[in-house]
Amino acid sequence: MPLVRIDIDGSTPPAIISSISDIVYDAMTATAKVPVNDKFMIVSRHDAGDLVFPKEGYLGINYTPGIVFIQITWNVGRTTDVKKAFYRKVADDIHAKTGIRKEDVWISLVEVSPENWSFGNGEMQYAPK
Repeated sequence: MPLVRIDIDGSTPPAIISSISDIVYDAMTATAKVPVNDKFMIVSRHDAGDLVFPKEGYLGINYTPGIVFIQITWNVGRTTDVKKAFYRKVADDIHAKTGIRKEDVWISLVEVSPENWSFGNGEMQYAPK
């Protein structure tokens, strides 16, 4: 049920983008128990200057133009510990497999109730029983 949006610099090679999407999907299934084959993602590449972040840093973290914004809309209900493990796995694996700095892996979770999804046919597949 997640929808992942990845916003990244336009000069990022396709292989790196593919790796990032695979890493996020793997972390969702392994850490957050997202169902297998539930891989819906939108990747948007941006021109220089289109990804805006505080040049002076935020919360002690300094960013570069290599920042990757990852926003995931998924069902409510995961614990804080699961979310922490998910954040760590995504940042660690992106760094290990692509060389992107962990500091530049920015993640936001948007939690919704299950009836907020339609996977096609104009139906509410997760309708309350």
